[in-house]
Amino acid sequence: MDGKLIIVPQIALLLLLPWLICGCVQHSIVHLDVPSDKHFVVNLGEVTQDKTLSALAQIDLSTKQGYQTVRAALLIRKPSYLRLELLPVIGTPDFFLVATPFEISIFIPSRGEFYRGKPTAENLAKFLSWDFNIEDIVTILSGAYPTLPEKDISSQSHRDGNFQRIEMKAQSGSSQTIWIGEKNRLLKYIRKNESGKEIYQVHYEDYEQGSFIAGKITIKMADGLNSISVKYSSLKIETSADLSIFELPVPEGVKTISLD
Repeated sequence: MDGKLIIVPQIALLLLLPWLICGCVQHSIVHLDVPSDKHFVVNLGEVTQDKTLSALAQIDLSTKQGYQTVRAALLIRKPSYLRLELLPVIGTPDFFLVATPFEISIFIPSRGEFYRGKPTAENLAKFLSWDFNIEDIVTILSGAYPTLPEKDISSQSHRDGNFQRIEMKAQSGSSQTIWIGEKNRLLKYIRKNESGKEIYQVHYEDYEQGSFIAGKITIKMADGLNSISVKYSSLKIETSADLSIFELPVPEGVKTISLD
C-alpha cells in the first residue's frame, strides 16, 4: 500500500472532521480565584474511560469545493475508540470506520473494499488531506478540549467578562486558549502553532439542561475555507466494559487491503 490519498466519493468530505485536534482531557474543577501563575486543568467531560458515548449526528461540512450535509451514527470511548457509520437516506450504511488504540478498519460495501492497519496519522492521511490521530477526534467529539502534546506547559487564568479564559503555552511556543462559561461549560477553544499563528478554533454550543457535553460542536480552520459542525441527537452516555462494538470483522469473500 503506497502513501497516496484514497479517494472515496462523498465520504472523503465527511472525513474532514478529524482535522481536529490533539490530546486528552484531564479532570479537576476550575476555581475562578485561581492565581494566574498556577498550573491547573479543567473538568469538562462526562465521557470518562469507562463510559461510551453514542449519538446520531448531523454533520455540516464547508470546504472550498462547496457545502454538504450528511448524517452519521457515532460511538466514542476514551482514549481512542471510535465507530462511525454514514447513514444514507434509504438503505444500509455504505461506509464504516472503526478505530481502537491498536488498529483502524474501514469498510466500503459498495466497492467491496476493506482496509486495515495501524491507527496512525499516516494511515488516516491516505483517506484524508490532513494528518490527525484518533485520540484527537475522540477528545473533541466527547465535548472536551485537547491538551498540548508537550510536558512543560505554563498556564494562566483570567476573567474575561462573564467567562474564564485559560491560556496555556508550551516551551516550543505552541499555545492554546480556552474559554469556560457558567456551570463550568466549555465555550471556545483556539490552538496556535509555534509561531503564534492560529491553526483552528472550536466552538461548543447548545448545552441541554444538566449536560456538560455540547449539543453542537463547530470547528473552523484558520484558512477561513474549511469548517465542520457536528450536531448531536439521541445522545447517550453509558457505562460498559464491552468493547466488541469497536470490532469490525472482515466480511466473507472480501479481501483485506493493508494500510501498512
